[in-house]
Amino acid sequence: MHSLVFIKQVPDAAQVRVDYETGTLIREGVPAIINPFDAHAIEAAVQIKDKFGGSVSVLCMGPPMAEEALKKALAMGADNAFLLSDRVFAGSDTLATSYALWAGAQKVIQEVGPVDIFWAGKQAIDGDTAQTGPGIATRFDIPLVTYAVEVKEVDPSAKKIKIVRLLEDGTETVEVPMPCMITTEETLNHIRFAPLPYLIKAAKTPVVLLNSSNTTIDASQCGLKNSPTKVKKAFTPPKRERGEMIEGGLDEIVSVVYEKIEPMLKQLGRV
Repeated sequence: MHSLVFIKQVPDAAQVRVDYETGTLIREGVPAIINPFDAHAIEAAVQIKDKFGGSVSVLCMGPPMAEEALKKALAMGADNAFLLSDRVFAGSDTLATSYALWAGAQKVIQEVGPVDIFWAGKQAIDGDTAQTGPGIATRFDIPLVTYAVEVKEVDPSAKKIKIVRLLEDGTETVEVPMPCMITTEETLNHIRFAPLPYLIKAAKTPVVLLNSSNTTIDASQCGLKNSPTKVKKAFTPPKRERGEMIEGGLDEIVSVVYEKIEPMLKQLGRV
């Protein structure tokens, strides 16, 4: 079985700051990490490889420094790493990004072989759009399972996989044919420490560079000027007032709550 995991290198959210004059994120000097949701996608793919055999490829779109994230993915157990890097991709929104990754994935398929399962984190912590994985699945016209919290069953011979996915009010178990796209939650698995053989292999495995010249990517569909979505400003949400805890019996609590909301109810003409 061949899994292809789409990953993104992101700034460590705990250390990101906002430039209040420009409304943009300050990324300089902030350590970069593999998007946490993507790391769980890698772990899921490697666990399936360990059980059923096959290989795991990873594809990342980003600047040259994103090679570091791919090396970490190799240390986690991936077999092949591809970096999609080109100036024409700079500033791409999710529509342009999903297009570029879709085209890049076709190059991976050409180099490594057909993909059974495409994986991606449910969203990137620096954008939180949750649109890239579904966008890639749409372009491939394959089944999509979002917010995966458990890999229930994999049947390589029947080319089917059963996934438990998170819903707003619970979970849902779905079975889909392969190839398919699965986007992952952090609760899907526990990431294992990289064993020494994986670390040695990661050091020896080269990262393959992909760009607009050695793929079928149409540069007119990528980059900031070709992205229909524009981010005007990024800002830190204002702090909310601390909530008040009310203790006592039910009647006492109801009385206190009513006393606090009565002025608002009067303004609304409800009392």
